[in-house]
Amino acid sequence: MKAVVCRQYGLAHARLESVESRPLAAGEVRIAVKASGVSFANLLVIEGKHQNRANPPFTPGTEVAGIVLECGPAVLQFKVGDRVVAGVRNGGHAEEVIAPEGTVFALPDAVDFASASHFPTLYATAYAALHWRAALQPGETLLVHGAAGGSGLAAVEIGRQLGARVIAVASSPAKVEATLRHGADLAINHREVDFRQAVLEATSGRGADVIFDPVGGSVFDQSLRCIAPEGRILPIGFAGGTIPQIPANLLLVKNISALGLYWGYYMGWAHQAPPAGMTPRLRAAFAQMLEWAAQGHLKPETHATLPLACFREALQNLANRDVIGRIVLAP
Repeated sequence: MKAVVCRQYGLAHARLESVESRPLAAGEVRIAVKASGVSFANLLVIEGKHQNRANPPFTPGTEVAGIVLECGPAVLQFKVGDRVVAGVRNGGHAEEVIAPEGTVFALPDAVDFASASHFPTLYATAYAALHWRAALQPGETLLVHGAAGGSGLAAVEIGRQLGARVIAVASSPAKVEATLRHGADLAINHREVDFRQAVLEATSGRGADVIFDPVGGSVFDQSLRCIAPEGRILPIGFAGGTIPQIPANLLLVKNISALGLYWGYYMGWAHQAPPAGMTPRLRAAFAQMLEWAAQGHLKPETHATLPLACFREALQNLANRDVIGRIVLAP
């Protein structure tokens, strides 16, 4: 099969190669990949800068959608021919991928493969952050940074499904329009408007109840100054390049909670084992999200679908901040 292979760190060293498919172990599922999501995390992994560090040689890619080709011993949930989505620690940018049964989920016929590839990390991160960690409530105000990116648009849509009023922050007129198209109640172009002041004005001085921040740096710092009392701020990533330092005095005086979210912990990709009984919780979350998608409530935006051979172009476009939604590779 064909796969993207990194034999040393750095995008320049990644190549499309022919590799052998290994036999399945117990509890594993082999999937013919029809769509593989490209993410900022892929870039960090390729550069050797992600907490989910892979040792070369490796194949990047954590989110796939496709068709079951083979089931290993003890697999109970799936059979050959099933349409599925899967989250994998790595290996997704390939024609085939092997995933543990616990991170493979049934895909409704109404959801196409490209759209489905947004769910194993992007939508799942938004769902876990907003529903599990922040306990976002109907009527609360949600502020989403980087709102036109893959994780940002997912947070906008999940926030709407949970009944929140959503304020989206983006960096261009086209990106602002995209957030409105996906359900934001108010969109702010931070290159033209001070988002902190705009949020305070939009909430009559109270601030946002929950803040979803995949950007970090000064964005996080300013967010702490437009958050409501007893608000919850979620550092999801650091696409801005700088990891912020949280001033504990601000947490104290406004009763703020800072809630981290690393989705890989729930998927078994961290050094620590995931919480007990995680598999039923994961299956319930994916069933809910994919049902919303099948009903048309969640509408993942695919910026472009490119062949696997164009993986470098896809990642470079992402690095250039040219993407609304996400780019998908279609082996």
